[in-house]
Amino acid sequence: MVRRTGARARPPPGPRRVRARSTTPDDRRTKWTSFPIARLRYTAADKSWTLYWRDRHLRFHIYDPLAPSHRVEDLLTEIDRDPTCIFWG
Repeated sequence: MVRRTGARARPPPGPRRVRARSTTPDDRRTKWTSFPIARLRYTAADKSWTLYWRDRHLRFHIYDPLAPSHRVEDLLTEIDRDPTCIFWG
């Protein structure tokens, strides 16, 4: 598990998924859905992480605004900030 100082726990690196729960007044059961929004890929040769974004066809593409980083926290921060609105809309 990846943790940042002073931040909430993060899932391990890999495809990030959004989990949402929906209920209706008639249906008391909880329904969960998940949807990948980003991919973090580690390259052992240069020990760096690369961020990918998902398009509407569920294909992943390199996220150009951020260069590969040796720190996975940099990629997680970029996903949280989402300055291009490509991850969270």
